[in-house]
Amino acid sequence: MRWIWIDKFVEFESGKRAVSIKNVSMAEEHLHDHFPGYPVMPAPLLIEAMAQTSGILVGEARDFKEKVILAKVNKAIFYMEARPGDQLRLEATVENLAAEAATISGRITRGDELLAEIGLMFSHIDQNMGGMEFPEENFVFDNDQFMDLLRGYKVDSAKE
Repeated sequence: MRWIWIDKFVEFESGKRAVSIKNVSMAEEHLHDHFPGYPVMPAPLLIEAMAQTSGILVGEARDFKEKVILAKVNKAIFYMEARPGDQLRLEATVENLAAEAATISGRITRGDELLAEIGLMFSHIDQNMGGMEFPEENFVFDNDQFMDLLRGYKVDSAKE
């Protein structure tokens, strides 16, 4: 099973920028256990939501031909908590996109409030120089759930 931490894309500029939405709901089991009596979305899951938004942006920039993996969290500053009922906006911007890696700057907001700033680095492991071997199939983007998010955005934006 793969957990999807974003609900939909609302903006997508190939190779440049992506914006996704995450609705925080009490229907999510992890909210009941994280701080009993005070449900918040755990910060590592917010980082993962940003990584999913960013990873799809980086992968799509090269037509999903490379295996893109999160290599490093460069920055993760949290100013506020995400609570049930919040609609979060995750904005990922490409800072650098090279053959071997990509860096992303991200912001998570709730309305006009800044919840977090997150910097991520992704590796294109097909371009690795360490001599390691990886499976031929693209195990990162073989998940239809991730691709459905992007297809859903493209269908919605074509209707407008």
